[in-house]
Amino acid sequence: MRASAVCLLLALTGCVAATETGRPRERRVISTDRAPAAIASYSQAIQVGDTLYLAGQIGLDPATREMVPGGLEAETRRAIENCRAVLEAAGYSLKDVVQVQIFLADIADYAKLNEVYATYFPEDPPARAVVAVAALPRGARMEIVMTAVRRE
Repeated sequence: MRASAVCLLLALTGCVAATETGRPRERRVISTDRAPAAIASYSQAIQVGDTLYLAGQIGLDPATREMVPGGLEAETRRAIENCRAVLEAAGYSLKDVVQVQIFLADIADYAKLNEVYATYFPEDPPARAVVAVAALPRGARMEIVMTAVRRE
């Protein structure tokens, strides 16, 4: 059977994506109590092959499930630490992060965000987008989403 026919067959039967060798990639749910439990219907992260897709994290304290006090800087640190906990639960680290998306409730916080962010990614930072949004869950001032790829 030709590779294109195999891909079509997998797509039509609802199977997971196939690798270049034709074997299906497994989808694994990642969860840790070192990061806040989901506040809606989503997983903390999903791993497919060597790629880990993290759900958005805000400045929630994992123990209290309350927003950390201290403003944008404190929220940014807590959100990145939450991401780090999820990464580590899957066997990854911040060095494996290849792409970051950040949502800001106020674009005027961009410089403050960058100051904190740069301490976590001082060299060869991942690709990144920062966008301003009208509002975020729980009155958060920022939310961060990461994608990581395991290094060989």
